[in-house]
Amino acid sequence: MWGVTTPAEAIDKINTQRKEMLDKISLSETKEPANLEEQAISLIGVDLYEKLIKGYTEKQWGRKCTELPSFIIKRLPVRFVYDNNYFSDKYQGIPIGGYNKLIEGLLKDVEVITNTDFFENREYWEQIAEKIVFTGKIDEFYNYQFGKLEYRTVYFEEEELDCSNYQGNAVVNYTDKDIPYTRVIEHKHFEMFGEDVDRCKKTIISKEYSIEWNENLEPYYPINDFKNNELHQKYKSLADKESRVIFGGRLAEYKYYDMAPIIEKVLN
Repeated sequence: MWGVTTPAEAIDKINTQRKEMLDKISLSETKEPANLEEQAISLIGVDLYEKLIKGYTEKQWGRKCTELPSFIIKRLPVRFVYDNNYFSDKYQGIPIGGYNKLIEGLLKDVEVITNTDFFENREYWEQIAEKIVFTGKIDEFYNYQFGKLEYRTVYFEEEELDCSNYQGNAVVNYTDKDIPYTRVIEHKHFEMFGEDVDRCKKTIISKEYSIEWNENLEPYYPINDFKNNELHQKYKSLADKESRVIFGGRLAEYKYYDMAPIIEKVLN
């Protein structure tokens, strides 16, 4: 990035930029960053923020970084080691066979009905259940009585390519705001490694685009900006009084979760 070659040089460079920005926005050790931009620069300095974070985040969320809350960027660790893993966890990966296989195992011998809209026959489901675990949109559960929360969604363009290895990695993120998609997924790399990749002479990729949700699409991500969080608190005050309903997951809790923490939460 700056021609540095050691962790110490990188730390010095970032600390210099951090101090400049902290002084500029009058942040003290006791004052919390007001938004994602301030948080990011206080962590990694302005150069890395503008190169890696700003464009990607704004096309992911469809909002300026100054309008997004600071905690979104805290998910990402800052490390001064030659390790390009996403997190610092000792063990990282996905279930062998994918999440479908995990879900099938969890639901083995359990009666499951799919393609069923809870809200179309709500009274029936509420009558037969002692307890309901609700993972849909919390505002829809309460008939949007305080107004509608906002969500982001994604859509995918899939391509089958006549090559065995397109990008050499399962996921490559594109941080430049001028590239319309946020990342490219090459699915075989989730389970194939080394020479195994070349056994299949074709590969499938998905380009992922982030867009604003509407009622014809499936919601993916809560938009935890100040306006939506304030509205969510009104719904949460109702949810906290429910004795028969457990609200869980990104949509029902209106909170951005990664897979490992949400699985842990469910087990607990």
